[in-house]
Amino acid sequence: MPYTQDIVEELNVLVRYNLTTTQEGIKVHKTASPETIAATHRLFEKGLISLDDGGYLTNLGLETAKQAQAVLDILRPI
Repeated sequence: MPYTQDIVEELNVLVRYNLTTTQEGIKVHKTASPETIAATHRLFEKGLISLDDGGYLTNLGLETAKQAQAVLDILRPI
């Protein structure tokens, strides 16, 4: 199954988190794109982040964000 646009938007939110610390979250403001706001809401519903508008990664979110970042690192142009 290929990535849907919704999944791509969710991955783009996840890779914005600083993975070197669990003490730093993100805040998605009302001025963000509707796609980013919707992706953030879906990640909250899936239990990957702590708040509907960002917050911190949950344990599952941290593992998912690490894997998303690893895929991005591998596929990034050299």
